[in-house]
Amino acid sequence: MSEPALTHAQRGALTTRAAVASIAMAIVLIALKAYAAVETSSMAMLGSLADSGLDLVASIIVLLGVRIAAAPADHEHRFGHGKAEALAALVQVILISLSAIYIGFRAVQRLLSAAQTADAELGIGVSIIAMVLTAALITYQRHVVRRTGSLAIGTDRLHYSSDLMLNGSVVIALALDQYAHLTGADAIFGLLIALWLLWGAWSASGHAFAQLMDREWPDELRTSFLAATKEYPLLAGLHDLRTRSSGTHYFAQFHVWVPGDWTVQQAHDRLDTIEEELQQRFPGTEILIHVDPEGQIDRETMLPQEITERAT
Repeated sequence: MSEPALTHAQRGALTTRAAVASIAMAIVLIALKAYAAVETSSMAMLGSLADSGLDLVASIIVLLGVRIAAAPADHEHRFGHGKAEALAALVQVILISLSAIYIGFRAVQRLLSAAQTADAELGIGVSIIAMVLTAALITYQRHVVRRTGSLAIGTDRLHYSSDLMLNGSVVIALALDQYAHLTGADAIFGLLIALWLLWGAWSASGHAFAQLMDREWPDELRTSFLAATKEYPLLAGLHDLRTRSSGTHYFAQFHVWVPGDWTVQQAHDRLDTIEEELQQRFPGTEILIHVDPEGQIDRETMLPQEITERAT
């Protein structure tokens, strides 16, 4: 059984709680890792600490982003404030990249000095606790993303998901360095962590830029929407479909053919009902239908494949 659709206010409340949970988690992890980094002198632990520090900054930015995005449309922002989430995600990407560069630099320094870590048990214990707490947060974030489709929370979840691997790497690095006496293992894992963070930042940036550049919906969602429109005979002449998303809001506009002898009132009444039904089937989507006399094609706005399909 599918979960009921959320209102705009409910989405805002849910994403805000998720952002607050991320901030609380980051503060706890910073305290634990700072103590462990000082006691162990581990580069991998230092990298993990730096990552958690940026997690805190990023989570605060996410909180601001989702709060702004949750604000309803106003006179100056008629399409809402949803792109604040994409901007928050983009800032996260920048912070993650800076963190990775710093960790990589320090790891190379440590590798060249061939220094060994101390008190591996403390570092391993802190990392395991961090993994348990992070797994709990990710589970909650996954629930929020599934309900709201929030880009900012999704990017935050991606980063915390990488933290699981990061903390696991710290455990392995400390064990190899301390017990197997593989000098340099800690620094090598620190370097690998830096590369992993850079890859995650690169992957996450694509989603943020897609929203900021008004990229079309994913093929799956677009196909699902078109399949739904085929259930309405009045939409048989649908063409020039254009879609975009902004935070947790979606926008779709298209043209339909109607008989040339219809009055404006007839077209409005019949298509308005269909528009309302489609918005119920696709919650959070604003739909705009433009009426064309039957057979008319606005070639300057249609995609080449759409013109070809209508010409055959």
